[in-house]
Amino acid sequence: MTRILNRIVDVRADELRALWLGFLFNFVVLGGYYVIRPIRDNIGAERGIEELPWMYTGTLLAMLIANMLFSAIVARMSRRRFIPIAYRFFIANLIIFYILMRTVPTGQQTWLARSFFVWVSVFNLFVVSVFWQFMTDVFTNEQGKRLFGFISIGGALGGIFGPTITASLIQTIGAANLILICAAMLEIAAQVVRFFPGDFEMEDGRQRLSGATGVAPVAPDQQAVGPSAKTGEAPVFQKRASEKAIGGSMWAGITHILRSPYLFVLFLFIIFYTVTTTWAYFQQSDLARFQIRDSGLRTAFLARLDLSVNTLELLGLIFLAGRLMKWLGVGITLVLMPALSMVGFITIGFLPLLSVLAAFQVLRRATTFAITRPAREVLFTVLPREDKYKAKSVIDTFAYRVGDQIGAWSYRGMHAAGLGLSPISFIAVPVIAVWCGVCLWLGRKQSALARAQPKEAAA
Repeated sequence: MTRILNRIVDVRADELRALWLGFLFNFVVLGGYYVIRPIRDNIGAERGIEELPWMYTGTLLAMLIANMLFSAIVARMSRRRFIPIAYRFFIANLIIFYILMRTVPTGQQTWLARSFFVWVSVFNLFVVSVFWQFMTDVFTNEQGKRLFGFISIGGALGGIFGPTITASLIQTIGAANLILICAAMLEIAAQVVRFFPGDFEMEDGRQRLSGATGVAPVAPDQQAVGPSAKTGEAPVFQKRASEKAIGGSMWAGITHILRSPYLFVLFLFIIFYTVTTTWAYFQQSDLARFQIRDSGLRTAFLARLDLSVNTLELLGLIFLAGRLMKWLGVGITLVLMPALSMVGFITIGFLPLLSVLAAFQVLRRATTFAITRPAREVLFTVLPREDKYKAKSVIDTFAYRVGDQIGAWSYRGMHAAGLGLSPISFIAVPVIAVWCGVCLWLGRKQSALARAQPKEAAA
């Protein structure tokens, strides 16, 4: 199995269990999300530019509350406790939405649709963020560069499975029953955490790594963040007291971002990404709303769009992701998607058509998930453990929704000023140019922090 996998990913025999569990974990999380994503996107298309900014504002407020609750839970629980609790909380929400969709009369479901849009917009970031928080905590920086690309393939396959289910069944079983499929996949994700290799406490109070071979016990406060001082080889997994509560305050994620230039620029990276993503999403919603009138057909079209994205993502992950980070480094790899976005917006500026926009969205999103996402997650492997859960949660969720707000209201303002798709697309170009500079700075800073880690561990 190792020899076969080594043609795709540089994996070692003692990493196979964690690699496959991470693969499965990502598959069910993204597969479940993509089952219900087309339902949300159809709601956005139906509401149009008049209501979307207000629903994005509701999403931001909900995200702020959710982040505070999440940080409070993380400070008091081990990851093996709070991750299943987080996923089962969302499962309970899905069951409530299922009941409401079956009982509320069709003519009175306006607020239910708006609530579901806001909820999915919070849910999608949290379930994916929690997954990657776990991955960056378990794997080292060196392992992340080798293995995150392959683990992302699991998410790509889930992204193919989810919209395939939705496109095939939406007109036969309806949206409500699809919600139960999503809930079942989230329960599998909660169960996977139990079997993942990690630290646990021995009877004498020391820590050892379960599922690893030849790893000696270490003290609870000991960390292995770089190559072993004795062997020169990378540790199997990050050895630390990972099953203890992370501690700290519920505001630590925000305060650390304000104090750290690296975390703050990471926050800005997400802002640039989400602002431009929101502009493209609003353009897609406008064109889809006016060119595809039937709700079921529009949902199926959006599901097929997701299917195309994740199929292309899968190919990129298999053939490019891991190799690009080795060849180009993290910074240059991060620049690729903004550069593609710049070309895409220029093209839409000259050809504002649904077919062109759909092709741009497929290429942009596939590049994001196949290349940018694994590279961005490597940026977090050099952070202290508290920042991997708290600051990363704020960056992965709250920063997204702040960018959404900026993108949504600026788009509505430009639209109200009489600007159409073409002028807005051209306005995006200089914004993306600044974003490219942010990517290069992050790549250089991450490399410097990664080089400093073995020296700090040795000291």
